[in-house]
Amino acid sequence: MKNNSRRSFLKSTSALSTGLLIIPGLYSCSPNSKLNFAVIGVGGRGRANWSKVENENIVAMCDVDDNRAAEGYKMYPKARKFKDFRVMFDKMHNEIDAVIISTPDHTHFAATMAAMELGKHVYVEKPLAHNIWELRTMKKAARYYGIVSQMGNQGHTTNGIRLIKEWYDAGVLGEVKEVHAWIGTFDFRPGHYWTKPESFPPPTDPVPKYLDWDLWLGPAKYRDFNNAYAPKSWRGFYDFGNGQLGDWACHTLDGPFWALDLGMPNSIGVKIPNPMTEHNFVSEQSEVTFNFNKKKNKPPVTLKWHEGGLKPDILKDLGVDKMKDYQRHGMVMVGDKNTLITGGRPNNPKLLMSESEWEEFLKNAPEKTIPRIVDETPVQEWVHAIKNDILPLSNFDYGASLTEMALLGCLAQRFNADLKYDSDNMQITNRPDVNEYIKEPVRKGWSYGESL
Repeated sequence: MKNNSRRSFLKSTSALSTGLLIIPGLYSCSPNSKLNFAVIGVGGRGRANWSKVENENIVAMCDVDDNRAAEGYKMYPKARKFKDFRVMFDKMHNEIDAVIISTPDHTHFAATMAAMELGKHVYVEKPLAHNIWELRTMKKAARYYGIVSQMGNQGHTTNGIRLIKEWYDAGVLGEVKEVHAWIGTFDFRPGHYWTKPESFPPPTDPVPKYLDWDLWLGPAKYRDFNNAYAPKSWRGFYDFGNGQLGDWACHTLDGPFWALDLGMPNSIGVKIPNPMTEHNFVSEQSEVTFNFNKKKNKPPVTLKWHEGGLKPDILKDLGVDKMKDYQRHGMVMVGDKNTLITGGRPNNPKLLMSESEWEEFLKNAPEKTIPRIVDETPVQEWVHAIKNDILPLSNFDYGASLTEMALLGCLAQRFNADLKYDSDNMQITNRPDVNEYIKEPVRKGWSYGESL
């Protein structure tokens, strides 16, 4: 990798601002130019990610949960195994080119910064980080260290999200002032994706022998173990995850955020029928409203997120409430010419019109101006970008901004509070008490990025 050419590329502000750093095809490099990968988070989403680099070398695997990691460990017996990524980097940093990070939200930042400080390219699951200061710092660090970064929101590599932007840019939708997104109810069950503890605060359960609980907590304040936290239901607890909005906004809101060039909202409103704020746990239903200022030649935009089975009234007017494909989740961009709809991911956009009008539109659709990815997977896009000294589309400059918008909504949910946001100064102006969660305290031994 030519560091000078990469760093000069990363300094191109025009390229970074457009987000159009697209790759014409995948794996055009020599098959002999294999990269050495470290994997942090082996089970679950980790396997879904590292399984995409089977043509490369996986030299190290790190996981705090031996049960979750067991199958991956068996598949790569020659890879060195670790529980603590800090130890892994101490012992193997000279043998690693790139790192795939698929851990709970609250540990993304520490693992990513540790890798970037060593000059390693990084792929990180969505949402990119757990708080806004972390996001801003990761964005700075990716530029400073000249690494190739990628956030794992799969929809951003698809043909579908490119169609959304191309249709909007071509004027097919007209002016868009209103966006709605929705997702279904929480399915709270023991050992499931969402688990509600028997009582609050959660009682102490024995720590399983296969889990290093202290390392799982990482930078988060110490607390006793409860089975509702790990291995996979941590998203419901705001100290570790960011609820449904944090989990899905980087998919469902990716299309309008990119196409409309929304930037940061100036204010966020929230309605929660039965808030769980005193327990720092997700509420079962909420409606979050993001308000965006007028931008250049684009009108102001109101974006509403509905979760827990709540749905916008406009869906009845549009006839979407009767469409089977959009019962669980979806998104509509309401234009003064046409309205666009997608499911929870931006893969298959469609215009709300009669079938005959839709067929006619497809025959004369706007030109495809954004190059496509041959294999629509963000891991492979990232690998190709590393080998070709370029950036993938959902690099940290874009991914951090998309996640920051989402986390502002999560803060509104977390405190059941309407918020006013000063993006330039990274401050909540009407609720100073919330600002301490813009940058959360971390435990000793887990502090990164303070000098940037």
